[in-house]
Amino acid sequence: MAGTPRNPALSGKQMLSEQVYAHLKDAIMRGDHAPGDALKPQDLAGERGVSLAVTREALVRLVGEGLADRLPNRGFAVPSFSDQRWQEIAEARRTIEPAMLRMSVERGDVDWESRVRAAHHRLVRTPAYGPEGGEYYTGAWAEAHRVFHRTLLEGCGNRALLETFDRLWTASELARRWSAHRDPDRDGAEEHRRLEEAALARDADTAAAVLVRHLTLTAAALADDQVRTAD
Repeated sequence: MAGTPRNPALSGKQMLSEQVYAHLKDAIMRGDHAPGDALKPQDLAGERGVSLAVTREALVRLVGEGLADRLPNRGFAVPSFSDQRWQEIAEARRTIEPAMLRMSVERGDVDWESRVRAAHHRLVRTPAYGPEGGEYYTGAWAEAHRVFHRTLLEGCGNRALLETFDRLWTASELARRWSAHRDPDRDGAEEHRRLEEAALARDADTAAAVLVRHLTLTAAALADDQVRTAD
């Protein structure tokens, strides 16, 4: 029985949309488009040499991931760093993740301990900044950072909670980049070291407290108007 015929035109459009999406996502993550900047479909389409439909499709996808806003009668824009959503996400993370970390400290086995040590070592050894990162930290460091935090929580053994962590982490990636840029003197490396140390010492109270403070400082840099972006 013959399969469904492929539609070369549709396939080509999807490929172009994927390319535009990847380009725009990278540009936003690098800081090429600042918080609150308009993302004008016509201008972006012209820059990439693609159709308006392809560009809009890519922008809608970015909206779905929280990397762009769709504004009534005004097109698209990069979210603002002062948007209330970042504080709400931070509140959700402060509610869920310390409880998960406590569970990990109680349930994690020797293999979990080894993976936490390895994830922290990778994070420490990965340069946070480089030319490919633009104004913000690099993609390689961002991934090492994600793996470290997720590994800390994986000892809880609860897949539903880990899926919630994954969603909240993705939704807050822009906030983390902006926060680090607005508070360059923050010693994140020391905060991560204390997290690893408390977790592996099986000190659930200290580990949870350090994590709450860690998450609070990230959100605070976006809420405090006194913190200025370094030139």
